[in-house]
Amino acid sequence: MAETPIRFGILGCASISLKLTKKLSRSITLSPNSTLDAIGSNSFDEAKKFAAENGFPPSVKIYGSYEAVLDDPNVDAVYLPLPPRLHLRWAVLAAEKKKHLLLEKPVALNVDEFDQIVEACEANGVQFMDGTLWMHHPRTSKMKEFLLDTQRFGHLKTVHSFFSFAANDDFLKNDIRVKPHLDGLGALGDAGWYCIRSILWACDYELPKTVIALRGPILNEAGVILACGSSLHWEDGKTATFHCSFLSNLTMDITALGTEGTLHVRDFIIPYEEKSASFSVSCKTGFTEHVVTTDLPQEIFMVREFSRLVKNIKEGGSEPESKWLSISRKTQLVLDAVKASIERDFEPIQVWV
Repeated sequence: MAETPIRFGILGCASISLKLTKKLSRSITLSPNSTLDAIGSNSFDEAKKFAAENGFPPSVKIYGSYEAVLDDPNVDAVYLPLPPRLHLRWAVLAAEKKKHLLLEKPVALNVDEFDQIVEACEANGVQFMDGTLWMHHPRTSKMKEFLLDTQRFGHLKTVHSFFSFAANDDFLKNDIRVKPHLDGLGALGDAGWYCIRSILWACDYELPKTVIALRGPILNEAGVILACGSSLHWEDGKTATFHCSFLSNLTMDITALGTEGTLHVRDFIIPYEEKSASFSVSCKTGFTEHVVTTDLPQEIFMVREFSRLVKNIKEGGSEPESKWLSISRKTQLVLDAVKASIERDFEPIQVWV
């Protein structure tokens, strides 16, 4: 018997979120345990055009409002790629409508907003996951195996993470990520989210004690961050740094240094090859390049895992997997601390759970 797929609705298909929406709508369609059931936009014509351009089958329902998607009883889960300033309203409403929630990052403007989303998800028993794709690539678990190998890697001492890309003039003028009324977190919320997540991932999600933003952040005329960096410090002596930018050449690196070995990965956000991803390790026994092959892009792995969790809740009576809320909240806490340090003349900010 064929598996009953999880039915997705998408909230938002405007040009400001088009690239993300196209990627995830493709993944929902290709994942074996999900199907695209409905899309909604503030404009019916816009939603209809998006469906036509992407070759959606006639069975996909087209709505001229977000509310209509959330009110559709056939929709099990929603993917929400709206601008961050809209996340609180629509994520909470989705949870209240009992729709499982795949939310783009940054999940909120600050942890206070995110806690309202958490409360709504927990009160309504819905699964939450953010859209950090690289977490779901098979390479990530292989890299983690090395970090946990005390013989080869030892104990973690420091992590350095970089994510930058040189945005064009149109992006720097018109993209939602540089508009304070749509986003407000800029490069820190976008590229910085990935860097912070990679550091926490390497540290088994142990929060740092203090965060200090690096001097010299670059802001646009509206006060939105275009480039910044930070250092993180743990009570046991571990340290980390990251740099995120819309103004520098494409770089997607993680370097994790242990007492016995080192991990290097040069394309952790999006592997250069869709079906092949590599990382290198060095230790006392030598240098090794590891290649992880897969038949699927990482976004399908994410959709498949999210749909599996939703299916377990819907058909098996399972409780939502809470680790994704916890991981997202910790990422948001560190992001908030970096932003606060910038605003407070680069003073150290303690990270409170």
